[in-house]
Amino acid sequence: MQDISSVQDISTDARERSWFYWFMVPIYPYRQRRTIRTEVVKDAVWTFDQLQGIFYVVTPIRMTVIKLDEGGLLVYAPVALTRECLRLLNDLVKVHGDVKYIILPTISGLEHKVCVPPFARKFSKARIYIPSGQWSFPVNLPLSWLGFPKHRTYLIDEQSVPFSNQFEYAKLGAIELGLGPFGEIALFDKRSRTLLVTDSVVSVPEVAPEIIQLDPYPLLFHARESAFEPIEDTEANRRKGWQRIALFTFYFRPSGLDIADLTPSVRDALKAPDRSKKAFFGWYPFHWKSGWSRSFEALRKYRLVVAPILQQLILNRDPQSVIDWADKVASWDFERIIPCHLDAPIAADGKEFRSAFGFLEKQCDRSLPNEDFGLLKAIEQGLIKTKITPPAQDKI
Repeated sequence: MQDISSVQDISTDARERSWFYWFMVPIYPYRQRRTIRTEVVKDAVWTFDQLQGIFYVVTPIRMTVIKLDEGGLLVYAPVALTRECLRLLNDLVKVHGDVKYIILPTISGLEHKVCVPPFARKFSKARIYIPSGQWSFPVNLPLSWLGFPKHRTYLIDEQSVPFSNQFEYAKLGAIELGLGPFGEIALFDKRSRTLLVTDSVVSVPEVAPEIIQLDPYPLLFHARESAFEPIEDTEANRRKGWQRIALFTFYFRPSGLDIADLTPSVRDALKAPDRSKKAFFGWYPFHWKSGWSRSFEALRKYRLVVAPILQQLILNRDPQSVIDWADKVASWDFERIIPCHLDAPIAADGKEFRSAFGFLEKQCDRSLPNEDFGLLKAIEQGLIKTKITPPAQDKI
């Protein structure tokens, strides 16, 4: 059994958790970013969890730190470098050596990209590795203008990396989407048998992750049935709120959800018992139908799942390259997976990883409920009609 222990800073000083660059991606919890450090493999692998979301639809965002055989540390997918986060990281630096390599594993993930320059400045001797095809919106600026140090930033997919004795890596994409490509780097630590991925696969926990439980208000907000229902902190409400948040995260609007029109929802907000700013001034336009939880149960049917957004809008644009990438990653001898979001670590091997991409194949015996894809399919048609993205390709 893995010995997993979590550490969080007990300081109540808001300055310790303040993120100066929050305005670059102005989403909840805005300036304040708490951090939990978890030791996944003793003296070898650690995760640093923070929080992000919109309208209290919150999910973990995760950085992973791995001890190098040569001494020092590798950082995969940096998070917000608050004082708290830096203190928890420096605890490891004091024991295992300085940060030598910083990996930005995504092409398009702005929430990951904006966190790299502060890390690069703080660890001024570290080398930064990124996949090719980087882009920014609305103006595609040079990486040096975004804060990436020109003489310490390297493309991970164009050359032999200095950490190749300990790690395997494989690039997914770039998948062309119109505005810009999608891609990510999977990294396999052979010593700890740990696979790191960004967005490609996730696992949905039955209850909310620890970082979300620290402040349960988002869970309790979404556990309500109407704007008139008060916030009540119970274990059942935390669980119900998490299940609904997970469905929002994956589908935007699952089949079990109705959203009220603006006028009646505003009318209800004016009568709500809590019209504070924290409660969005009483606005709660959501109505969950009977049986909505079956969609959540479907997400948990398999240990690993590819997010419906990726299934419907991104990965099906180039299924063959995705399958080829999944085959390569599945050939590695890992025993756990750490994604950048939702649950981690996930006890899974190459066979389970490869099975998650069966939705791209004609002979597929696992799928999510078709009715939950309604809004995503409508978005897809709109993107194709306006020629923002190309149409999906046939299954393999």
